[in-house]
Amino acid sequence: MIEYHLRIKRTMERFEGGDYMPNIKSSIKRAQLNKLQNARNVAVKSALKTSVRRFEEALVNDPENAVEALKKASRALDKAASKGLIHKNKAARKKSRMAKKYAQTINQAS
Repeated sequence: MIEYHLRIKRTMERFEGGDYMPNIKSSIKRAQLNKLQNARNVAVKSALKTSVRRFEEALVNDPENAVEALKKASRALDKAASKGLIHKNKAARKKSRMAKKYAQTINQAS
């Protein structure tokens, strides 16, 4: 009966987001690496979204100086695409749309 409850507890830990550790040494290392890589990917994706958002804010608030934000966002998109965080076509699409918005805003201001 005790074994059954332990088995249930372990199963619940897995489903409730608990850290389930494998038994094999290489699998343990792989799980730890996955955690680190996931944390890094989340941080880089967050920074990418922030740079795109800052460009959009700069476009509304200060259109003349938005070109700097556009360059930074484009660079961040390229880096994310080269590291495999986002697809290269998605990066190209976002850069194209940002450049189009920038051009439209500059033409309207003129």
